[in-house]
Formats: sequence, structure tokens, C-alpha cells
Amino acid sequence: MGRITASRTSLKGDPKHGSMLAGKFINCLMLDGKKTTAQRVFYDALEEVAKRNTDAEPIEIFETALENIKPYIEVRSKRVGGASYQVPMQVNRSRQQSLAIRWLLAAVRDKKGRPMHLKLADEVLAAYKKEGVAYTKRENTHRMADANKAFAHFAW
Repeated sequence: MGRITASRTSLKGDPKHGSMLAGKFINCLMLDGKKTTAQRVFYDALEEVAKRNTDAEPIEIFETALENIKPYIEVRSKRVGGASYQVPMQVNRSRQQSLAIRWLLAAVRDKKGRPMHLKLADEVLAAYKKEGVAYTKRENTHRMADANKAFAHFAW
């Protein structure tokens, strides 16, 4: 396991909305310590979301999109008697959040040829509507856990 860091205690909400989730997302979006650039990309994406979807606040759409991506169950390898089994296990809250953020960013970074804020806005709106690459990743994870339900008795 990795070292325990003070990121949870020193995490500040984002400057505009005060949302801890948005602050965490901006930190994960940031590359090479360029936080201002990451904030600009995030807020431009939220503006784009607001243009395309006027029925809710963009920060609420973002939070709902991440909530839709969060996996509730995943498979983990468990070695029993010389054989490895994919055992379905529940995912704790902090891991749910980090997986959702990681999958959303991976889906955005895999797309090429457009500005980052537009790709992020597309993926957030797709996740809000329960579609898109990140949501598909979650569904595949749940499907794999469901397929390996027979090995659930190995979860201890």
C-alpha cells in the first residue's frame, strides 16, 4: 500500500463554488503543478455545461455525473490454494470517489483533437445522462463482479 498522505486534511474547496469534490478533481486534473491551468480548464468546462444544459447548476451536474460513475462493487484477485479468483467486493467511499475521478479523466484524456475543456464538458454531460466512456467502465466493472458472484464466499 502507498503512504498515507495529508491530502484529505489539507484539501481546500475550489475557489468559485467551495466544493471539496471540485477541489479534489482540479488537483487530479492538474499536471506538472499547474493548478491555475487546471482550474481554467475545469471552469471553462462548467461554463460549456451551463450553455448546453440550463435545467440545473453546472456544479450540481458535475457532482451528479461523478455520482453516476462511482462503482459500488468491484473484483479483486484473491489467491486460494494455488489458483487466483476474481472475488467481488464492495468498494469503500474514498476509493469510489478516486476511481470515478480517475475514469472520468482517463476518458477525457483518451479523446484527441479538441480542447480539453470541451472534451471534459462532453464527458461530464454524458456521465450525467448515464452514458459515455467513464459510465461504460463502471458498468463493465459491475458486470464483471456480477459474473464472478460464485466466488463471493472467498471475500474475507
